[in-house]
Amino acid sequence: MAETKTKTEVRARISPKENLTEPRDYNVIYMNDDVTTMEFVVESLKNIFHYTEEGAHALCIRVHDEGSAVVATLPYEMAEQKGIEVTLLARTNGYPLQVKIESE
Repeated sequence: MAETKTKTEVRARISPKENLTEPRDYNVIYMNDDVTTMEFVVESLKNIFHYTEEGAHALCIRVHDEGSAVVATLPYEMAEQKGIEVTLLARTNGYPLQVKIESE
């Protein structure tokens, strides 16, 4: 039997002129409450968002004084993941800390 060879060519149908937009960023917002300790807030900012001790403390004071503060601005999936991590850590430690995710 004779072998048949075929050549297949694949071409992308995406035009370089196609309208592509950057994904929107989302703010991760800590909400103040009367139960969650400042120490826990500072530690969560350091451990999850990699703030320095000074930066985490300053942001914690801002959350306390203003009632809330943006702690990070990230693509949606990352913002959501960080929010879940903070919430799980807070609940595991018995704190009601609330984290909101809002589009920028």
